[in-house]
This record gives sequence, structure tokens and C-alpha cells, in this order.
Amino acid sequence: MTAESQQVDGAGEPVPVLTVDGPSGSGKGTISRAVAARLGWHFLDSGALYRAVGVAAGWEDADLGDTEGLVALTHRTQVQFVDDPGGEPHVLINGVEATSELRTETAGAAASAIAAIPEVRAALVERQRAFRQSPGLVADGRDMGTVIFPDAGVKVFLTASAEERAQRRHKQLKDKGLDVTLDGLLREIVARDARDAQRPVAPLKPADDAVTVDSTGVPITTVVEQVLALVPESFRKSHTPD
Repeated sequence: MTAESQQVDGAGEPVPVLTVDGPSGSGKGTISRAVAARLGWHFLDSGALYRAVGVAAGWEDADLGDTEGLVALTHRTQVQFVDDPGGEPHVLINGVEATSELRTETAGAAASAIAAIPEVRAALVERQRAFRQSPGLVADGRDMGTVIFPDAGVKVFLTASAEERAQRRHKQLKDKGLDVTLDGLLREIVARDARDAQRPVAPLKPADDAVTVDSTGVPITTVVEQVLALVPESFRKSHTPD
């Protein structure tokens, strides 16, 4: 564990972290963003960083098999999150608005491929840990509790059946006017699950001390309350801004 993963607040206490890991489509982003808002904590969408590198790689027509080139691209890719009071943050990649492109299946596939490269993951570690700021952080991803914030006080592994995750993604993309098939999305999700679970570095798996929450058929509001119930009252009181 590095010093960077243990940022402290003004009182010298470690800044509390709640990690939410899980497979694609499990609802990590929606749940994590809602929990962060309820707690008044910062929010890290780690997947957006990998997707941003994937989008940047596409813009440059980069070779996903060129590790050295991808690491260099990762270091020079600037990602900025701009808060939007009416919804999820806008994402700028090298100063260019890319929020919609970031959520495409193409960006997701590129992110999954890039995330399997150890050198790329290493290049993004400190950038993710920098989000740990007072009063607290909710970090959403696949290795938040196992690699990035191993000392997190609360760790959640959020899951759902592959079929339900495909249905959620299908509705989301259809609502955006994109032409996708449910069967195709299900195949992609199953394939991505396998890639993420089998990669040699930071594979997708629950941390040993994580609490597994299954969101299959469960309303978002209920899942949010289940996660909030895991946060110690001491975290909320001692780290709430005046």
C-alpha cells in the first residue's frame, strides 16, 4: 500500500473511501453517484478514465497491440470531469467534449482491451488515487477495493445477472437512439466478464473483505440504501464538512 493511497484530512486521519466494484451493467455508476451525493463525498468513475484512453486511442488510430505506444498515449491524454447539476458529469478528452462517445460499446470494448495491459493500468494508478480527498470518496470500478484503495473502510461488490445487465444496457442505448440487439449485447457482456475476470493483472473479483450486493430485480433506491447502511456513522460525522 502506498502513501498516495492513504491521503489524510486536516485532522491527520485517513480520508474515508467506499469502493464499489463489479461487472459491466451492474449499476455501479448509478449507485455510486447516488451514494456519493447522499454522503456529500467525491465520486470517481474509474471506468471513464479507461474509456477516455480508449476513445483517444481511436482518435489517433492507435494500435491496441502496441504497449509502449499506448502507455505514452495514456500519459499524454488529459481527462477532465465537468459537473452538471442536471445529470452525470461531462467528460472532456484533451479539451474535446466526449461524454456521449465515452458511453458507446466501441469505447467500452477498447477500454476492456486496454485495461488488460499492466503498463497502462500502472500509468493510471496515481491519477485515480488523487481523487481521494476530504470529506470522503466513493470509487466505482473493477479493482478499486483490491488494488487502488486496498485500505478502504467499506468495500462493495455489486453484481446482477448477465441477462438483466444486457436488458439495462439495451434500454439505455435504445433510449439514445442507437440500433443494438439484446442478443448481441448479452454476448458482449459475457465476453467482457470473461476478459475482466481472466486478465493476469487486477482481475475482476470481490475483495476478501467486500460485501456482495446483488441488484438483480432490485430498485435503485433500495440498493442505494443497502450500500449506505454499510457506512459507519463515525465516517459520516467525523468527515462531514462544517
